[in-house]
Amino acid sequence: MAKVTISLDSDLAIEVMLLAGTRSPQDAVELIVRDYLAKGRRTEARTADASAQDRLAGRRPVAEDG
Repeated sequence: MAKVTISLDSDLAIEVMLLAGTRSPQDAVELIVRDYLAKGRRTEARTADASAQDRLAGRRPVAEDG
């Protein structure tokens, strides 16, 4: 998987680390982004109509590291 480098304010990075319970800002941001995406998929699956079920059925879950 390709890696992307981003810059964050140090206060924001520390808050994310505390929220995620990690010691690494990289791991913290990755966990929160994965959780955000999973939550969006769950919401979409609940609120989608029957015709959207075919579209959602083709998605594979993302394997989590760690």
